[in-house]
Amino acid sequence: MKKVVHVNRIPKDTGPAAWNRILSPVQSYPTLTGTVLADWVIVGGGFTGMAAARRLSQLVPNDKVVMLEAGHLAEGPAGRNSGFMIDLPHELNSKSYAGGREQDKKQIRLNRVAIDFARQMAHDFAIPQEVFDLSGKVTGAASARGEKHIDCYLKHIKALDEQYRLLDQAEMKALTGSDYYTKGLFTPGTAMIQPAAFIRLIAQGLRKDVSIYENSPVIEMQLGLEHTLKTPKGRVKAKRVILAVNGHIQSFGYFKQQLMHIFTYASMTRALNQNEVQRLGGTANWGLLPADPMGTTVRRTSNWNGSGERLTIRNHFTLNQSMEVSEAELINVAKNHDQAFKARFPMLADVTMEYRWGGRLCLSLNSVPAFGELEERVYAAACQNGLGTVKGTLSGMMAVELATNLDSPILKEFMAYDAPSRLPPEPFMSLGANAALRWKEWRAGCEV
Repeated sequence: MKKVVHVNRIPKDTGPAAWNRILSPVQSYPTLTGTVLADWVIVGGGFTGMAAARRLSQLVPNDKVVMLEAGHLAEGPAGRNSGFMIDLPHELNSKSYAGGREQDKKQIRLNRVAIDFARQMAHDFAIPQEVFDLSGKVTGAASARGEKHIDCYLKHIKALDEQYRLLDQAEMKALTGSDYYTKGLFTPGTAMIQPAAFIRLIAQGLRKDVSIYENSPVIEMQLGLEHTLKTPKGRVKAKRVILAVNGHIQSFGYFKQQLMHIFTYASMTRALNQNEVQRLGGTANWGLLPADPMGTTVRRTSNWNGSGERLTIRNHFTLNQSMEVSEAELINVAKNHDQAFKARFPMLADVTMEYRWGGRLCLSLNSVPAFGELEERVYAAACQNGLGTVKGTLSGMMAVELATNLDSPILKEFMAYDAPSRLPPEPFMSLGANAALRWKEWRAGCEV
């Protein structure tokens, strides 16, 4: 007898996915209609889904693979993140960005496996450097409090024997064009990406191996000897299923009361003109993370493929267990972004924001993935704990290795994680978490 899983929610994203909107032209894929037979079906076309598809093409190249994306590729979280593929520990809920030494070393090792996999995909599919650049990142401080955070982080970096370079205020201005930052810490292992372009180009590179369908959300799964996944206009019959849907794994009925749904918010400027680029100064193409985890992330990106040179500001976090945010919440946070932008770039006072959006993150209380075989031949690759580009890539790879019974030492390390912890009951968790976020944001001061 077949088990029927009803999907109770379809992903909903608020505001435009700016990284995708600035791409032109954007290739589209068909909507699923009728019945399709496959060996594998991947649900979700983000970093996790693309990594899973690529790993399948390597391990079982003759199998038929179908990918179902609920909306358009790179319109969901894959087109809404800040484009950092970070190797060093970086936890949203950590005071120092790092935990125990051995746990940190394990996480670094796993993160670098994912970054190297992405780097190899970029090489194999001739993705340009402006889209995937192993250029490193800077952590920037704008206050004594921020400098203390950097000093604390630096102790961990030294203990882990990692490479770094400290930047003084003059060097920070030479990089960013801004007098705002007093101190910086450069670490070389991060890849900076144009996230939507990366997803789109990987999809193009996989087109001979994977049948991709957009606007095809799964609304029901019938699980049995052969699984059937229904969409509004079609269905896929497949032997194996990989759910690469991050927090929306709960929409399928799994990991109830175990996952937290955090939203972060960003704004991207219109394209800068040549005069504004000259006034800004600094260098092109960099990414800066705040010394205080609740501070403001900044990116400067080049005029690739006619997208224009732009600056992106990201700050503010909210817990929304509904997995949705309203347009009103975007309007409320716009003032924060404009203030952060003007404080850092007063020479660009006449530059306006063209795009504003909210993006979904999924965290567990104990910072572990929602991973494994949920039903016979149904695999979860979800809950990326705020680092969807890296941990999503790794999770997609590992789901395929698990499903193909590959004897992999990296898989053994990944499988050693505990299950996500159970969350406190509502409404206490949401009230407490959002109050804590606001307090931490207030304490961050001018780092925001």
